[in-house]
Amino acid sequence: MIRKVGRILVWILSTVFVFILFANVWIVGSTRSLVYNHDDLFDDGERTLLILGTSDKTIDGGKNSFFYERIATANRIYQKGRIKRIILSGSKTKYYNEPDMMRNALKTLGIPDSVMIDDDSGDRTLDSIVRSKEVYKEEKLIIITQEFHAYRALFISWYFDLDAIVRVTNHVISPNKPKVLIREFFARPLAVIDLYVLKRRPQLDSIGN
Repeated sequence: MIRKVGRILVWILSTVFVFILFANVWIVGSTRSLVYNHDDLFDDGERTLLILGTSDKTIDGGKNSFFYERIATANRIYQKGRIKRIILSGSKTKYYNEPDMMRNALKTLGIPDSVMIDDDSGDRTLDSIVRSKEVYKEEKLIIITQEFHAYRALFISWYFDLDAIVRVTNHVISPNKPKVLIREFFARPLAVIDLYVLKRRPQLDSIGN
């Protein structure tokens, strides 16, 4: 009996492991062609920037390099002159407001308030992407994030029939990066489950400022 239970456990763990690997290969392999690390993205007209949220500070109160690289990358693309709007999508709690942090950082670089939209219901990547289409009526996006996150963001975008590409930031050196990479490795299979099994959809009844 114990041996039978052991074989079942081994089979279950092996199946889960294979699924995790499959999801990572599928998501990265199917999207890498439209993940860019340069700014020459404007061969098909105007697009809207979607900056995916993260806090400007780390847990220990230090400067979050992931945040500031997203801001710097968004600014470089905006200065090319082919961006009509910038959606700042992230979480808002009583402790922090990611869209507000992004707005303030971009304003210091000279980007006007009038082109920025705060989406403070972007608690997850799926929420940010679907709300860009369903709430803010955008179909052509340049998504700004780090490379490890880019593939999942684009995979979700394509599932919802968005015309999206990703401009990744410069590489970030951070003591938190290994933890973030591990988390993303497991987030990819969860995205497959969310989309194809659970059919999750975000809340669409609230509009940012």
